[in-house]
Amino acid sequence: MHDPKPETATLQAGEASTQAPLLKGTMGPDVVDLRGAAQKLGVFSFDPGLVGTATCTSEITFIDGDEGTLLHRGYPIEDLALNASFTETAYLLLYGQLPTTPQYQAFQADMNTHRLLNEQIRNFFNGFRRDAHPMAILCGTVGALSAFYHDGLDISQAKDRDLSARRLIAKVPTIAAWAYKYSIGEPFIYPDEEMSFSENFLHMLFARPGNHYRVNPVLARAMDRILLLHADHEQNASTTTVRLVGSTGANPYACISAGIAALWGPAHGGANEAALNMLESIGTRDGIPAFLEKVKDRNSGVRLMGFGHRVYKNFDPRAKILQATCHEVISELGLEHDPLLDLAKELERVATEDDYFVSRKLYPNVDFYSGLILKALGIPTSMFTVLFAVARTVGWVSQWKEMIEDPAGRITRPRQLYVGEAKRDFVPMSERG
Repeated sequence: MHDPKPETATLQAGEASTQAPLLKGTMGPDVVDLRGAAQKLGVFSFDPGLVGTATCTSEITFIDGDEGTLLHRGYPIEDLALNASFTETAYLLLYGQLPTTPQYQAFQADMNTHRLLNEQIRNFFNGFRRDAHPMAILCGTVGALSAFYHDGLDISQAKDRDLSARRLIAKVPTIAAWAYKYSIGEPFIYPDEEMSFSENFLHMLFARPGNHYRVNPVLARAMDRILLLHADHEQNASTTTVRLVGSTGANPYACISAGIAALWGPAHGGANEAALNMLESIGTRDGIPAFLEKVKDRNSGVRLMGFGHRVYKNFDPRAKILQATCHEVISELGLEHDPLLDLAKELERVATEDDYFVSRKLYPNVDFYSGLILKALGIPTSMFTVLFAVARTVGWVSQWKEMIEDPAGRITRPRQLYVGEAKRDFVPMSERG
């Protein structure tokens, strides 16, 4: 028997036409293979924002926004968040399978040894103003890591790629915590190799010399879930940036620094901060009805931040987990009567019972709850995007490794629709008036 011919789509531009193969993934919509179509048709595709274009193949993360589905290597995010740790999920994203006990122990031990930074990196911080945004410090310092870790930069070697990936996942939290400490004028806290990933991160954020800091297990679990739920989210703006820079052969530290810069944009990584700012603008419970009326008025320019998602047309699956986690943290810390958190709970209740928002599927998303949890933990809003970067580093390095190891990979070089001046003659200055 002969294999059936692959399905194709007919493409036509003017008098020219061609058949383009339809590529089928494991899940999700088919993709029209446009490679070679431009040459045959004499036209390029036009897709601002690449919202309808697949730029790569990937085995890491799958999202179905209509169904509210998020899978990492085939595992539902809900199963991972309730049963796995952030470190276990990092192994899964990097290597494609959940680790066995020996694999997990070896991975965790190796990652723990990489948490420490070269001591000279401390000097970097003195070059920043005390009021520098922590994201500026994180972006600059991560980009400079290649100046300290020369081994592991031969990206053609699997062992070097793996070493750099592990270093980044382990060291970015240390840089992030030190950026916070620097901003508040407190001494740096060195990483503790005996603690879990999230315990160590909280310890570096809040411990002080001479004052023993006991990591609350409820808060550590909440931090672990926040990091796990933000670890990867398919081909978003920052992940695409990492892949684009990586396609040039740049070192992995430069690639992740570029991802951090992209995440810094308020349209990408600042949503949980925007949700908190919204709550503060509402003020009190009494201000909720008037605020929601403004949201319903399209001419008001007022938006309901932390509700709905451009990808998920259903309930954000990550939000369901963080909703319960948020209530655990508030209860553990005795913050049920905190004015801002109380306001958030009331807004959540009113909005999820209002037909206007329910009919539009504007449910609370992961940013709404993560912002509330971080606020309850005492983490300032300037650090919210930094924590996002700590989590997403796992996804970025996994996507970077996959891209480098793809034999069909090539440098990213998009085209454009030129709308400037046509060719014209140069006029000497003396004749321009």
